[in-house]
Amino acid sequence: MLGIIVLLLLPYLARSCPVHCECYLDVAVRCVGPKITDVPGQMPSNMTLLQLNVTNINVLNKWSLQNMSLLLRFSLIQGPLHTIHPLAFYTTPQLRSIKLSLNKLVALPGKVFSPLADLEQLLLDANRLESIPSEMLRGLTRLQHLELSSNQISRLDPGVFDGLSSLTFLNLGGNLISALAPGTFRSLTALRRLMLYTNRLEVLGDDALFGHLPELVDLKIHNNHITRLAPKVFWSLGKLSSLTLSGNQLQEIPEKSFYHMPQLVKLTLWTNPLRSLPARLMGHTPFMQEFYLFSTALATVPGNLFANMTGLLRLNLHLNSQLQVLPAELFHDLPKLKKLSIRGNDLRTLHPDQFFNLASLSVLNLNDNKLRSLPSTIFQNLKVVSAIDLKKNDLQTLPGEIFHSNGVLAKLSLTDNRWHCDCQIEGLAYWLRANKQVLDDKAVMCQSPLYQMLRPLWSLGERDFYACIPLAVGYFPRQRGSQTKISTSRQSPALTTYQPSTSQSMTFPLASSTPASTAWPPRITTTASTTASTTAAATTATSISPEASSAPPSIPSISMEHHSRPFYDRLVLEQGPEFVHHHHHQGWVSVWTLPLDAAHLGLHMTSHILLMVTGALLIFASMCGMYRLEKVMRELWVEDKDGRRAL
Repeated sequence: MLGIIVLLLLPYLARSCPVHCECYLDVAVRCVGPKITDVPGQMPSNMTLLQLNVTNINVLNKWSLQNMSLLLRFSLIQGPLHTIHPLAFYTTPQLRSIKLSLNKLVALPGKVFSPLADLEQLLLDANRLESIPSEMLRGLTRLQHLELSSNQISRLDPGVFDGLSSLTFLNLGGNLISALAPGTFRSLTALRRLMLYTNRLEVLGDDALFGHLPELVDLKIHNNHITRLAPKVFWSLGKLSSLTLSGNQLQEIPEKSFYHMPQLVKLTLWTNPLRSLPARLMGHTPFMQEFYLFSTALATVPGNLFANMTGLLRLNLHLNSQLQVLPAELFHDLPKLKKLSIRGNDLRTLHPDQFFNLASLSVLNLNDNKLRSLPSTIFQNLKVVSAIDLKKNDLQTLPGEIFHSNGVLAKLSLTDNRWHCDCQIEGLAYWLRANKQVLDDKAVMCQSPLYQMLRPLWSLGERDFYACIPLAVGYFPRQRGSQTKISTSRQSPALTTYQPSTSQSMTFPLASSTPASTAWPPRITTTASTTASTTAAATTATSISPEASSAPPSIPSISMEHHSRPFYDRLVLEQGPEFVHHHHHQGWVSVWTLPLDAAHLGLHMTSHILLMVTGALLIFASMCGMYRLEKVMRELWVEDKDGRRAL
C-alpha cells in the first residue's frame, strides 16, 4: 500500500524548486540573489516565465536556457551580465519577451535574436551598448516593443529597423545619437510611439524623416541640441497627438511648422532660445489641450498664436524674462481654458480686454512680473476663477471694484508688492476687509507712505482715509447781500466754480452734522492755478480761478450764514489734513497747510522724539538736583539741647 502512495506522489515530489528561487504553480519562477552565478537547472518542465534579478551571472552561454521548451518570457536584469553567446537563444525559439535591462552589455552578436520569429518584446535599456548591428533585428517581424534607451549608441545604420513592420513602440532616448539618416524609420509603418529624447541631435533637416510613420501619435524629441527644423518635417504626422520639442537650441521655427496636425493634443516648446514666432505657426488643432511655451527669449508673440486652439485647457506662457507685451487679442479664442500661467515674465501692463473671453478660467497666475497697475475691468468676465496670483509685482494700488465680479474667488495672492496706502487704495482696502478669507497670506503690507508702513491692507478703515473726501468749492465776487455755496461730495474729485443768484445760501458741512460715512475735514483737491507767493519752503498754495464755470453736484449739506469776511473773496486752497492759517492779500485768501509727505513726517517724528528725550533728561536732572539738595540740607541740620533740630 505504501509503495502505491509513493508512486502516485513521485511526479509531485520530483517538482522541486531550485535554491534561491521561488516557484509559482510551476509556471513562474523567480530567482534573486548574488549567489546565483548561472541559470539554475532542474526547472519545472512547464515553466513559462523565468525572472533572474540582482544575480551574479556574467555570461549567458549556449546551454543556459536548454530544456525550457515552454518558456515564453525570460528576464535577466540588474546584474553584471556582459556577454551573450551567439547561440544563447537557439534552444528557446518560442520566446515572446526578453528583458536584459540594467546590465553591463557593451556589444551583442549580430544574429543573436535571429531564431526568435515570435518575439514581441525586447528590452535592452540601461546597458552600455555602443551600436546596434544591422542584422541583429533581422527576422523579428512580430516585434512590437523595442527598448534601447539609456545606452551609449552614437549612430544608427539606415536599415537597422528594416523588416520591423509590427513595431509600435521604439525608445532610443538617453543615447548619444547626433544625426538620423533619412531612411532610418522607413519600415516602421505601424509605429505609434517614438522616443528620441536626451540625445545629441542637432538638425531635423529632412522633410521625409518621419514621412513613413502614418500611425505615430507620440513623438518625444526634447533635451537635444536641435538648432534647425525642416519646414515640413512634421507635416506627414496627421495622427500625432503629443509632440515635445523642449530643451533644444531653436531660435526660430519655420512658418506653418505645425500645420496638418489636426489631432495634436499636447505641444511643448519650453527652454528654447526662441527670439520670435511666425504669424502662421499652428494649423487647425481643435483638440489641443496643453501648450507649454516658457523659458524662451521672446519679447512678444503673435496675436493669433492660439487662434486655432479652441479646445485648449492648460497654457503655460511663463518664465520668459524678456516678454514685455501681450497682444490684446491673444487669449480671445480660448473659451475652454481652465489654467493660464503668465508668471515670471517682464510684463508691465495688461490690456483691459486681455482675459475678456476666458469664461472657463479657474486659475490665473500673474506673479513675478513687473505690473504697475491693472485696469478695473480686467477680471470682469472671469466668473468662475477661483485663484488669482499677483504676488511679486510692482503694484502700488488696484481699483476698488477690480474683484467685484469674481464671486467664487477662493485664493488671492497679493504679497511682495509696493502697496502705497493713500486715498487711491481705499476701495481695495474695504474689499479686502470684507473678503479677508480669500487672502492666502494675510501679511499684505503697506510699503508707503512712512506712517502706514507694515500695516496690513485689510486693516485699513475709515479713520485711515480721514482726509480722502473730495470737496467742491464755489467762488463768487463779494456782493452786498450775496452768499456763497460750499459743498462736499465724495463723487466729485475736482473743484467746481459757478455763479449763483442773490437768493442762494452758503452751505458748509458741520462736524456735528456730517453723516457717518463722511469724514471731516474733507480732502480738498484743486484744478486751478497756483499762486506765486509762498511764505515758507515747505508750503504751497493753489488758487481757484473765477473764470471756470460748471454746476456743482447736488449733495446733502447743512446751511449756515458765513461769518468770516475774508472767505467772501477769492479762495486759495491746498491739499492737506488740516488748515493752519489763512492770509488776505489784494483780494485773495490763501489757506496754508502742512505738507504730509514722508520727509516732513520723518522730521516731525524726529523732533518729537528729541523733545521727549530732552524732557526726560531734564526731569531726571531735576530729580538728581533735588536729591543732592536734600542730602546737603540734612548734613547742615543740628540738634539743640531740647532735642530739636536746627541749622
